Amino acid sequence: MDRTDLPDLTLSLQPADQASSLPPEFYTAPHLAEREIDVVFRGNWFGVGRADMVREPGDYVTFDVAGQSIILLRDTSGSLQAFANTCRHRGARLLDGQGRCKGIRCPFHSWFYGLDGRLVAAPHMDNAKGFEKHDNGLVAYRAAERLGFAFVCLSPEAPDLDACLGDFAQIHAQWPLKDLVTVRRQELEVNCNWKIFLEVFNEYYHLPFVHADSIDSLYDRPEPGDLVTGCFATQFGKTEGTGGLLEGDQDKALPDIPGLTGQAQSGARYTWVFPNMTFAANTDAMWCYEAYPLGPDRCKVVQSSCFPAETIRLSGFEDKLTAYLARMDAALAEDVEALINQQRGLSNPDARPGRFQPDLEPNVAAFAHWYSGLWG
Repeated sequence: MDRTDLPDLTLSLQPADQASSLPPEFYTAPHLAEREIDVVFRGNWFGVGRADMVREPGDYVTFDVAGQSIILLRDTSGSLQAFANTCRHRGARLLDGQGRCKGIRCPFHSWFYGLDGRLVAAPHMDNAKGFEKHDNGLVAYRAAERLGFAFVCLSPEAPDLDACLGDFAQIHAQWPLKDLVTVRRQELEVNCNWKIFLEVFNEYYHLPFVHADSIDSLYDRPEPGDLVTGCFATQFGKTEGTGGLLEGDQDKALPDIPGLTGQAQSGARYTWVFPNMTFAANTDAMWCYEAYPLGPDRCKVVQSSCFPAETIRLSGFEDKLTAYLARMDAALAEDVEALINQQRGLSNPDARPGRFQPDLEPNVAAFAHWYSGLWG
């Protein structure tokens, strides 16, 4: 792609200790937000959260991304499938929300599709010359799951998911992420660009200023950002107590995740899977966010809170869960207030890229480098 009509991305392509943030126009300009859909989302794998939102064959969920609606479902073989949410007859929207079905029936003219996307029935189409059901299945996309996370790719030309993830599985091998169970999945809209929402989750710099009275004291200074081979960034840090609870609720801590090894027993790993999914693997729980653009200054956010099945079965779990979810909501509210203010500042005509703090913002610098490279 020709960079001549883009803001200069040179400074964002530098190593973290020399790099600056993305130019503000990439967070505010409508024309760049429109181009970003093709550059970032339509050409790459993106995360859509935890795969257990569609646990059983026939379970489905719909979501909107890259200017279109997508159906994610689990087929009869237990595999994930992703389809365009549009009938092959006259284009009617097929499904909304989430649920369970034996197949997908169009509400307009009752065309019926199997869970594998095949057209099974098309009433009264016998007189259409040359019409073949096998030529009229749903438009399918690539879908896969790794470590319990679900991924979709709209482009047939993009590399294989494992090539994109690189050493993602090895880096996270100390946590049994695949086996964690989602206990709450909630959506909200935030008045900020989708990228800055994910950025704030991935940096330690703001903790003493935005979370001074809620979670800051729990986090030690992090280790350097890991060198990885995939399209993600990750950083580990020790915690005093659990990062899954507020400072005043540490007596409500749940047991550690069974099977933790190595450094996983002493803190949290914050990981950003480019472009739009991030999570924190903690000693006792994991919380995950997806962010989807709704324009240059607004995004949809999905938050998932996950625990081991063994923990969920414990007596008193529901009472302690309330404290964990209260921490998620409290920290999120503090972040959202800061992000709305940041979005206002980025919209200033004289806003400029700023230098990263390499020890506290390596994940953000890594994303800026990856993102900049997509533009040519």
